[in-house]
Amino acid sequence: MIIPPKMQARIVLLARTLRTRQAASTDTIRTPAVADVSRLLTATPDARHLWLAWSVLTGDLPSQHEVRWAQRQVQLLGIDHLVGKLISLGVKATAIHGATVEVLTDSVLVDVFHTSQTELATGIQRVARETIKRWDSNHNIVLVTWTTDGRALRPLSTDERARALFGTKPASAVENVPHIRIVPWGGNYILPELGAEPWRTERLGALAQYSGTDTGVIGFDCVPLTSVETVGEGMPAAFAGNLGAVAHMNRVSTISYAAGGEYSGWKRMLSAAGIAGPDIQPISLASSSESVSDDALAAASELFELEADEPLVLVVGSHEPRKNHVAVLAAAEALWLEGLRFRLVFIGGNSWKSEAFMLEAKRLEENGRSIVTASAIADSVLWAAYRLARFSVFPSFNEGFGLPVAESLSCGTPVVTSNYGSMREIADDGGGALLVDPYDDDSIGTAMRTLLTDDAVLAELTAEAVLRVPRTWDAYASDLWTYFVEHEGIA
Repeated sequence: MIIPPKMQARIVLLARTLRTRQAASTDTIRTPAVADVSRLLTATPDARHLWLAWSVLTGDLPSQHEVRWAQRQVQLLGIDHLVGKLISLGVKATAIHGATVEVLTDSVLVDVFHTSQTELATGIQRVARETIKRWDSNHNIVLVTWTTDGRALRPLSTDERARALFGTKPASAVENVPHIRIVPWGGNYILPELGAEPWRTERLGALAQYSGTDTGVIGFDCVPLTSVETVGEGMPAAFAGNLGAVAHMNRVSTISYAAGGEYSGWKRMLSAAGIAGPDIQPISLASSSESVSDDALAAASELFELEADEPLVLVVGSHEPRKNHVAVLAAAEALWLEGLRFRLVFIGGNSWKSEAFMLEAKRLEENGRSIVTASAIADSVLWAAYRLARFSVFPSFNEGFGLPVAESLSCGTPVVTSNYGSMREIADDGGGALLVDPYDDDSIGTAMRTLLTDDAVLAELTAEAVLRVPRTWDAYASDLWTYFVEHEGIA
């Protein structure tokens, strides 16, 4: 077999990574043949070395299925046959994408595939950005994403880096994408967002099993399993694939103790499949607010068309069924029928199964109700809305954390929220909330009526919210780093 120069370079890289005698060679070695690579791997290589050989020679991170296939090829046809196959695959792939391969042995890789592709600031994206921009400032990390074919990790382009860290730089048709494929071999791999695409999870599972890399992931929630009726079509299956990869990782940091309970229950089930599962450590999210200028307050007042004597009731979050916004509309309509006066403002975008909410909100607005729906607003306007609100409402059915609850309380604004799970966990840690049964519209309406009409209760809850001790994003990012990279537990 004639081996092109680029493939010879990959063979040299594989040799050095395996720490063979070729590791002391210069950048060139004699024109290698299949037998040379076979000797590097030995006649019966273990799965880890097969994973590495596949990754380096083909430029693709193999799936768990592909690693098992490689093991069987060695057993049935011998190591020379497999190596010849991998080199052939690599030659064809290199002719198509022309990428070089780099093996990183002592790096902290942070996978921000979604966050680097969008300006959106969903709860997950916000957590990822607030975390990685602090890591990027305080530590040596390598931000990575996935290649267009979904088969390998690569560095970020300049624009992708700006989007990942700050949510800026809209995606353009042409970006200067690095033609480098990264193979982690040791070091750390951290996933601070949800990775549920099948092509991604099947490779992450193999990376976690065979690369010798210490792997960690933020566990946001198990909603696609525990509240399956509220999520989009196909999400439960995709999330199950995510858990299949996470089962082989080293560490999961859940964003609340409630989410930790979900993941711990899942981990107990893994024993039936002979899998130990990851260590699970709850590390609560930040709850600190941002300062708001007079201009931002004025901009928010104008956007929401607020009147001086009209209380603002704020609801933050996407309109998917789990957020329970239809129940908020029903409770609000009952209060309007009683003659109470208030401005109901929803901040959040449409999502799966949000049609019922949009139709009802439109009907109420056409009937003259004081309701506003806003999306894609600046962070400054969101924080201004929290401060302008008399109180906020967040009666979700299930949350990994409930970021709008923490954000509202951090601004000194009381919250009506659900009486269980992570939302109660936040409320109990300092007060400032009225707890309701999210499945009971009357319970939600009663709490809203109380905060609209009882100034004494409102003042008491406001005082509790103001006295809460904020948890900063600096503290959260630091605790995550300690757990994921330094391998120390968090008290």
